[in-house]
Formats: sequence, C-alpha cells, structure tokens
Amino acid sequence: NFHHKLTSQERFSIFFDNKEYTILEAPIPRDNPLQFPNYEEKLKKAREKTKQSDALLIADGKLDGMRVTVGAQNFYHIGGAVGSASGEAFLHGVQHAINNKSPFIFFSASGGQKMQEGTIALVQMSRTVLAINEFKKHNLPYIVVMTNPTSGGASASFAGLGDVAIAEPGAIVAFAGARVIKDTIKEELPINFQKSEWVFNFGGIDLICERKNIRSKISTLLSILLKKKEEAISTPDVKSFEEDLQPARKKQI
Repeated sequence: NFHHKLTSQERFSIFFDNKEYTILEAPIPRDNPLQFPNYEEKLKKAREKTKQSDALLIADGKLDGMRVTVGAQNFYHIGGAVGSASGEAFLHGVQHAINNKSPFIFFSASGGQKMQEGTIALVQMSRTVLAINEFKKHNLPYIVVMTNPTSGGASASFAGLGDVAIAEPGAIVAFAGARVIKDTIKEELPINFQKSEWVFNFGGIDLICERKNIRSKISTLLSILLKKKEEAISTPDVKSFEEDLQPARKKQI
C-alpha cells in the first residue's frame, strides 16, 4: 500500500477510460530566460530521463464516459518544480476545460517554484490562481489530488484551490519543509507532521483516498457536482437580494 511516485503519463494511463487520452500541446516559452548557469544542461537531463519537455502535462480524455481535462506533475522532472513552462501548460489546460465545458482535475507533485527562473517562476503562482478564479466563474468542478509531495508554491497556489481537496495516503502536504520549520522554531515536531493524515485531522484536506479508488471516487463526485450544475441551470431565475433592496434604497434617497 505504499504509493510510489508516478510520471504524468503513468498517471493518465491509470485514470482515463481504457488508457485513452490526448496530450495537449501548450505554448513553449524560452528555456532559460535568466541565463541561469547550468540550467539548460539540467533541463536536458530531465527531459532525457522523463521523456517530458516539462514537469507538467495536460491531457484530454474520458472518465466513466464523462469528458474531463486532467493535469499531472512529474516529480522526476526537477522535483516537479514550477516555472514559466508549467504556468503556460496549466493556463492552457484551464482554457481547454472552459472551452469544452469540462471538469478540471489536477494531480499535484511538486517541491515548489524554480529558483533558476526567479521572479518569473514566482509569478506563475498568481497567474494560476487567476486562471482558477476565472475557471470557477463557469461553475465547473475543479478537483485536486495531492500526491507526494505537494509543497511550496504549488500548495500555496493552484493545488490549494480545489473545490474538493483529495490526498493520497502518506503524501507530504505543506508549504515550508519540516526541516526548515524545525530549525526555525527550535522545537520537536509532531509525529506524521505534514503527512496527509495529519493535515486531514486539522481540516486542510477533504478526504484521503488510496490510488486504486481515486477513479471511482472522482467519478462519483463529478456525477454529483455536474448534476447540481444542471439543476441550477434549469431552475428559473429567482429575484435577487439586490432587487429586494431597491424599494428601500429609493425610500432612503
């Protein structure tokens, strides 16, 4: 029952119906915008190892017959670090989900933002948050599955905004690492500190789900959430509070 790390495509293969999916081609920014020393060589090795141009991939497919857009981070690609390429892919995925009126499901696995891209990497936090805010205006479900680890800028932005927050057992869900916190506060930390079970007990996660059950769990959640959306659309418009207040406002004036 140990949940080993998966590549993005391994994740897609066990999630989509019949292992059938299409990888979306996202815009590709410059590899080394700040000319950080040895960064291009590091990228080359990561790409050769993972067969991915970036840690984050977006795919389109079906889950129990429902069309869904799914994103997944590959921790084997420089620790799933988020830079400009990941930001572009995430935004592309959100736009694709909006255009196709499909739910967006994301599997996070990241240590944070890329130091090699400095402020450019940090800006991806606000960009992805704005993208999710725009996505939610369309009343479409956004479900995040936090895998081991989900930390740093990822947990502080797009990974922390799911309508439903799911985590795999034993996953680290945090912002700063346990070692950094321990060295800062100079105290011993609780047992299982920052593990998904610990975070769940404090209300930071909605549910913990074993990998073998994630497909069925998300399918059930989507069937409920999409049904609620259909009911909301079919319900006649009800007079808003703003309209109720109009006579009172006119009287005050």
